[in-house]
Amino acid sequence: MKTRITELFGIQHPIIQGGMHYVGFAELAAAVSNAGGLGIITGLTQRTPQLLANEIRRCREMTDKPFGVNLTFLPVLSAPDYPGYVKAIVDGGVKIVETAGNNPQKWLPGLHEAGVKVIHKCTSVRHSLKAEGIGCDAVSVDGFECGGHPGEDDIPNFILLPRAAEELKIPFVASGGMADGRSLVAALALGAEGMNMGTRFMATTEAPIHDNVKQALVAASELDTRLVMRPLRNTERVLRNAATDALLVKERTLGAAIKFEDIIEQVAGVYPKIMKEGAMDAGVWSCGMVAGLIRDIPSCKQLIERIMAEAEAIIHQRLAGFAAR
Repeated sequence: MKTRITELFGIQHPIIQGGMHYVGFAELAAAVSNAGGLGIITGLTQRTPQLLANEIRRCREMTDKPFGVNLTFLPVLSAPDYPGYVKAIVDGGVKIVETAGNNPQKWLPGLHEAGVKVIHKCTSVRHSLKAEGIGCDAVSVDGFECGGHPGEDDIPNFILLPRAAEELKIPFVASGGMADGRSLVAALALGAEGMNMGTRFMATTEAPIHDNVKQALVAASELDTRLVMRPLRNTERVLRNAATDALLVKERTLGAAIKFEDIIEQVAGVYPKIMKEGAMDAGVWSCGMVAGLIRDIPSCKQLIERIMAEAEAIIHQRLAGFAAR
C-alpha cells in the first residue's frame, strides 16, 4: 500500500508507532520498523542526550529499516537539554522526528539541514495548519479518542480528519482510536495517508513493559478511560484505576482552586513504577479509548500483517462489493 506517508518516510506500510513515555524503547521501535511500519523511540524517556544516543545505537543494531525519535517540547521552566537531544538525533543518523507539545519551529532549520523529516502531533485543524506553515513535513492528527493529551476542543476523528483533509496540503496520519484494518481503511477514507497507533502497540510481545499493563489493556473496555487535569487545561486521557479515582475526587473537591501541586502524587514520576514494575495503581497513565478494541497480545509483525490483510480485504471485497451493486 503506497501513500504519501510511506513515500515520505520510506516505509512499507502506512502505520506509525507513536512516542510513548517508558514504552518507546529500542526493542519496540525496531520490532515495528522490521514489520514494515515506522517505529519511534521516545526521546525524553532517556534522561540525557547521551542515553538517547545509546538507545539510537541499540535500535540501529536491531533494524536496518527507517525508525524515528519522538521529541516532546514541554512548557516547563527547567527545560531538558533540547540542543543535546537534537544533536544526538542528527549525529545518530535518524532521519525522522515526531515532535509534540510546544511549537517546534526553532528546531526545524537544523533538523531539515540534516535531512530529517518532521511529523508534528496536533489535536486541532488550526494547530495542524500552523505546523504546515512553519515547515513541518507531515502532521499526526490526534482525535479526542486518543490516549495522552487530546487537547481542549474535544473533536473526535470522524470530524477532525475530514476537516484536516479540507485544509492541509501536507500529508497527515490519523491518531486516536486506531487499532486494526478497519481503523486504517476508515482513516484513509476520511483523508489521512496512514495511521499512528500508541495504545495498541503497548499490547504487543515486544513492548518492553510489565505484563500487568498489557493484561489491563486486554481486560479494559471502551468505557474504562477517564479525562484528568481538565481544570488545569492540560487534559489527559488515562486508564481508570485507584489513582485516577483519587485524582478526580481532588478535582471535584478543590474545583477552580486546584493546582498541579495538589495532584503531584498521582502524576509525577509514576511511569517507571507502572511500566517497569507493574504497580497498576501507582499513578495515572495514558491510555486511549481504543483499549476496547484490544483482545490479544500479538507480536508487532503479527499485528501489522493482520492489519494490512484486513484492510486489503475490506477495500477489495466489502467496499468493492458495495460499489458493484
